[in-house]
Amino acid sequence: MRTLKETANRSIIVIEDIDCNREVHVRPTPKAFSDSDSDDDHKHVNIKTSRFTLSGLLNYMDGLWSSGGEERILIFTTNHRERIDPALLRPGRMDMHIHLSFLGSKAFRILASNYLGVEGDHPLFEQIDDLLEKIDVTPAVVAEQLMRHEDPDVCLEALVQFLKQKTKEAKF
Repeated sequence: MRTLKETANRSIIVIEDIDCNREVHVRPTPKAFSDSDSDDDHKHVNIKTSRFTLSGLLNYMDGLWSSGGEERILIFTTNHRERIDPALLRPGRMDMHIHLSFLGSKAFRILASNYLGVEGDHPLFEQIDDLLEKIDVTPAVVAEQLMRHEDPDVCLEALVQFLKQKTKEAKF
């Protein structure tokens, strides 16, 4: 928490995989406070809290703009939004929620334009679109492939081969 408080103005703070910290998980319902230890989902209730707490994080976020700091952006990443306590997700604390999905054909066209300068259509686009429908691949993985060759034709052919291999792996 001290690190958060000591960040300079005009900072971007990234907290990766916020859902992995048990302090920010959805708080249990009052029923979970019974003496029964048989409920594995609520065992974390009796665990002594660490120095990083949900309360401390919420207090920091609520005082972020009024505590002398300016122009700070706080970014949380998660693969499991449903595990995060709603108090952390509410407007005013998290003003924007951006879902980064797997790559689709429209986004692929943008990557091809940005990385290879391919505008409009290319003979391999239809084949790539078909492969992207069959597997889940992130934009970052495809961008990495697009940086391997300078020639667009060679690069897109290599991407087709890469996606075919990923499709075969996904079947097993």
